[in-house]
Amino acid sequence: MECLARNVNTLLTAIQNKYDQYGIDREPFVVVKADSGTYGMGIMMVKSADELLNLNRKQRTKMSSAKEGLVVDNVLVQEGVYTFETLGDDQAVAEPVIYMMDHFVIGGFYRVHTGRGIDENLNAPGMHFEPLAFAQSCITPDKFDKPDAEPNRFYAYGVIARLALLAAARELA
Repeated sequence: MECLARNVNTLLTAIQNKYDQYGIDREPFVVVKADSGTYGMGIMMVKSADELLNLNRKQRTKMSSAKEGLVVDNVLVQEGVYTFETLGDDQAVAEPVIYMMDHFVIGGFYRVHTGRGIDENLNAPGMHFEPLAFAQSCITPDKFDKPDAEPNRFYAYGVIARLALLAAARELA
């Protein structure tokens, strides 16, 4: 736990430095999750290394369970990203999930949760899915329309998905 807390603290400090550099007025957080897959289990949002060192028994039990009853002995720590997408009249927090085949964006959906905030895991009981229909091509943005216009938003999602694919390929290599 001490090693994990040190690594969390190091990452939070690095993120805070970038937030300061770019004028981001949010508190940084990281996601600590089982590296064996989660199905939404064994995930914790952390804003301070002290949160890890001061876990109660219930929190430790929750973090130690992963999918298929596997024991969590390795975790991933990654930068938490605030979710600013909302859907519906109730302004439910939503995150886009993009499907790719090879290097082509082929579709996706929004993961939506009415009971969660912008810095929480949406993959939890109570979530639902909304289709993310690509009504038009998202290969190029429409520079004459607003940044959040449908083709521009989908284009941005596609760019991020392709960057994630490159990062994953690099990790595998």
